[in-house]
Amino acid sequence: MFVNTDQYTKYIRLWLITMIILIVSIVGVGGLTRLTDSGLSITAWELFSGIFPPFNAEKWNFYFDEYKKIPEYKILNFNMTLEEFKVIFYWEWGHRILARVIGLMSIIPLIIIFLKFKKNLFFENKYYLIFLLVCFQGFIGWFMVSSGLVDNTDVSHYRLASHLSIAFLILSLVFWFLLQNLEIQKNTKKINFLFLSVFLFFLVIQIVLGAFLAGLDGGLIYNTWPDMNGKFIPTDIDKSDLIKISSSNNPTVIQFYHRLIAYVIILFLIILNYFYYTKGITFNNIAILNIAVIIQIVLGVITLMTGVEIKYASIHQLGSILVLLSFLFIYYKNTN
Repeated sequence: MFVNTDQYTKYIRLWLITMIILIVSIVGVGGLTRLTDSGLSITAWELFSGIFPPFNAEKWNFYFDEYKKIPEYKILNFNMTLEEFKVIFYWEWGHRILARVIGLMSIIPLIIIFLKFKKNLFFENKYYLIFLLVCFQGFIGWFMVSSGLVDNTDVSHYRLASHLSIAFLILSLVFWFLLQNLEIQKNTKKINFLFLSVFLFFLVIQIVLGAFLAGLDGGLIYNTWPDMNGKFIPTDIDKSDLIKISSSNNPTVIQFYHRLIAYVIILFLIILNYFYYTKGITFNNIAILNIAVIIQIVLGVITLMTGVEIKYASIHQLGSILVLLSFLFIYYKNTN
């Protein structure tokens, strides 16, 4: 059925690894863009323009004047100088340029590979899904930015969470395809699929809660641990707030649940290690996940207690990638 399989596999593998590196990079840059409050510095989508940054004073003043029209400048940054604006502009510009590179890399190599191995890619159209998701992600990115240009000083945390979630979905899909390409050997002794699926559900919920927390600046409150200013449930909410849909806008509630889910994940990790021990599965398969979760929790506590210091918050976001991918490796090993 296939021709030049080894060479074809090599090209696909190289492409998938490159995509993973680029996606991890843009998640890191996106996090720093968010942490430096740079995401609203370019107020137009500029899908086919804006490839180069401004090269003269006239162009810089144009972008700065456009920024002065939005609430973030009028309410929060009205004293900002042009030089200070350039800093946040470059963060957002870099994020958009990297997004363009990912867009091109998600399709151009596939076209080249298709021309060289038409018969192979005819049977593996799954790879084109990556390109479609990347295009959709570009739209969601602008949809997110637009929520902070008219009536708000910041973007919607719902749209921010959607943007980050799709990035993780694309990364997970590319990683899964890479595992298939590498023909990673599956476990002969399987962990309960339902248990692993519930574990994955909590990991995804935790990532979404983290995005909500970032969008609501919820890490700037209750900077104590393990308590929340001396209480398990802080005093500015009651138990009924924990089950209200409207509480998804409440940073206190979101931080509470972000902490709680972290403890749930630790419990599931302990149980997973127990399963590995009782079934006699080599611990090499779970070692990276153990280390990743421990480091991520430590980073989360440090990020909180330092009032979301940028360097810790940025590493904490990247740490969630390692946790997710190391778990997906285990999940893949236990599929049929």
